[in-house]
Amino acid sequence: MRRKVISGLLSVVLMTTSCLFVGCGSTSSSGSAGTSASVGEDAQSAESSASISEDATAKSDSADKVKITYAQWGNDTETAACQKVADKFNASQDKIEVEVLKIDYDNYISKLNTMATAGTLPDTAIMSEAGTLTFAKNGLLADISSMYGEGESKPLDSLTFKYQDKPVAYSAANEVLNLWYNQDLLKKVCDEQGLNISDVTPPASADKAWTWDDFVKTAQELTVDVNGNNALSPKFDPNNVDVYGCTVNTLPWQLEVWCKSNGGGFYSEDGKTCIINQKEATDAIQAVADLSLKYHCAPPISDASQALSTSLGSEKVVMATDGAWNVGTYLGPDAKFKYSVGVLPYFKDKVTICTGGPNVVFATTKHPEEAMTWLKWYYQEENSWSLIEAGTWMPILDKWYTDSTLTDKWINNPNFPDHDTYKSAVVDYAKNNSKSTAWYTVAGTDVFNTSLATALSYVWTGDKTAQQAMDEYYDELNGIFTENNQ
Repeated sequence: MRRKVISGLLSVVLMTTSCLFVGCGSTSSSGSAGTSASVGEDAQSAESSASISEDATAKSDSADKVKITYAQWGNDTETAACQKVADKFNASQDKIEVEVLKIDYDNYISKLNTMATAGTLPDTAIMSEAGTLTFAKNGLLADISSMYGEGESKPLDSLTFKYQDKPVAYSAANEVLNLWYNQDLLKKVCDEQGLNISDVTPPASADKAWTWDDFVKTAQELTVDVNGNNALSPKFDPNNVDVYGCTVNTLPWQLEVWCKSNGGGFYSEDGKTCIINQKEATDAIQAVADLSLKYHCAPPISDASQALSTSLGSEKVVMATDGAWNVGTYLGPDAKFKYSVGVLPYFKDKVTICTGGPNVVFATTKHPEEAMTWLKWYYQEENSWSLIEAGTWMPILDKWYTDSTLTDKWINNPNFPDHDTYKSAVVDYAKNNSKSTAWYTVAGTDVFNTSLATALSYVWTGDKTAQQAMDEYYDELNGIFTENNQ
């Protein structure tokens, strides 16, 4: 029986399954990754309107400025840091003054509900990816088409949230999915198995990406049981595996990438049809399940996330898929092993998906132009530089992907893998092969993905095939999609 979908004004879970605002690898329950302001003290001088001349003329009294409110869910420390960045903006010009509003994370939804009902929503706010288009559907987000002018460096198109073909938000950071690997463990297995390491190292460029079959075969070669037999050996013991060759993050939103690579998706390209029960999608999902069920080259799927901290971090898995934020949240500062990165394997199309939570302008604001001016300034990479430098965030403006000077400024960094590897496998891959995750064009994905996770649980155990599970749950999934996107 299909779950009753709440359809109230703001009936949306502001948190996605895996991430807080834009820093999808955040471990803070308060959403610390959601405040680019937390790096305000260390931010470099911003360009153009962000620059503050030392001999600037005196500003008008703050009473003469247009007041803009910006809501966020950070704790007291994060809110104070956010206000420092707002203060920097306020000092840079004489027309706008931004006030940061702190709303407790646990009460964020109910508070915005109350404010919407009372007609007192803030001018701007942070949002989660999955909740953005639900707000747009309810007429609460402004059209921000005019935020960037002709010829200006803009956010990558894949980072644009669109409702009825109009932009209603831009992600404040970029995150893409890649294939990460433990170089130390890879070398150890190659030495023990007599493998040529260059033959089993994940490719760092899309033009050399492994096919899915190549990926499976390589993962089998790198999977070794306690007796030293790899998964291609007739003597291999799948019940006593010492090292697994791979794992794939099975959070529902991340699984979409494989469906897209196979020519399908959760939804049609125009976002008007739920197609998750079509063969292109179910074959891709089954292929992920078969890594464990059939080929025994991945651990049994018992946890929905398989985050890098528990996959590569176990030092029992050679390769794992996950997001670029891991450089800043785990791999760079915390990993006890040398790591590197490659592009994802593919079925038909060489593709990754991107995500990143946005800041929004509410449609109820009396000052849309001033609100966009503030957010446009806030989006500049210099205002979140320490998160970018750490590897938690990636830039959003296209110039950082096309201007080699800016790219080098970003990735010439001891936290990152080899420059050329990272540029090819992450920067170029994000620019040329990235598609938007579903929540950029489809509303209600949070509810959809919760139901999908239940359906997938039967696939991971082998109790149902992917086709059986998607057929059985299709009415529920399609009902959720239809109710949220009519």
